[in-house]
Amino acid sequence: MMPPSTLRGIILIMISMVIAAFAGAIMKLLGEQIPAYLVAWFRFLGMSLLLLPYLVRRFGISGLMPARPWMQLIRGLAMAGATTLFVFGSRTVDYADAIAILYAYPFLLVIMAVLFLNERAGWPVWIGVTSGFVGVLLVIRPEFEEINTGAVLIFLCAVVVSIQLVLSRRLGAVSPPLITAFTGAVCATIALTLFLPGNWERIPDSAWLYICLLILSGTINQVLLVYAFADSDASTLAPFTYVEIVAAVTFGYLFFSTLPSLLSWIGIALIAASGLYVARARQIAIIPRRVPKI
Repeated sequence: MMPPSTLRGIILIMISMVIAAFAGAIMKLLGEQIPAYLVAWFRFLGMSLLLLPYLVRRFGISGLMPARPWMQLIRGLAMAGATTLFVFGSRTVDYADAIAILYAYPFLLVIMAVLFLNERAGWPVWIGVTSGFVGVLLVIRPEFEEINTGAVLIFLCAVVVSIQLVLSRRLGAVSPPLITAFTGAVCATIALTLFLPGNWERIPDSAWLYICLLILSGTINQVLLVYAFADSDASTLAPFTYVEIVAAVTFGYLFFSTLPSLLSWIGIALIAASGLYVARARQIAIIPRRVPKI
């Protein structure tokens, strides 16, 4: 029988992934109205402000000082870069395809874990990683005559996300996850603020509702992730993260009236199957389980 905490973690991760897909759709909508760096700036500024009161009450001002500040800073820069790349890239890529390409990050994470974290991967894992990248290529469908710049940018976003997760795994042993999430949001906000002088653009009235929805959904998504991974092992939860792709197909149809092509469906299926296979073959955490002090 499944322990209650594991069931709770699975429910939380599935809700979190649906919310993440919703937040991504909002970012795509906002990216059509305001510059990508402003979308990212509002997201992380709002997240910082929403988390601050709770964290001060829980940890005190002194408790907000993060461990390994330089690593936290690099992680925050990765967060800012990943969001900006996604917003830029999703302008010319169907939303469900964009999320599918983004899911190259679990396979990239395996490569980085082997290269930089001294983890091992046997040949079954490399077969899964290779087939996962084949699935990504089916979604991107690169053509030598014309390269879809948006798809390339989203793949670069996946690269940056995998770097962010490697840093998260390093920080997981020394910092409460919500403090790490808050610190990353603050660092991302500061980095993006440097682009504002001389580049600020008027925010259309129609964009403010989307901005508020993005801030709320993005923050709720991060909080639910923390609690989900506190309740259950990441190797148990990893398969359920692919709910985000299903949700992305749904939101892509509801918001943009688009559905994946046949090749994209095949690629999406291959990505999900390969991701599940790699997670099972390695039995390692995409994000390490750690009971946070929250």
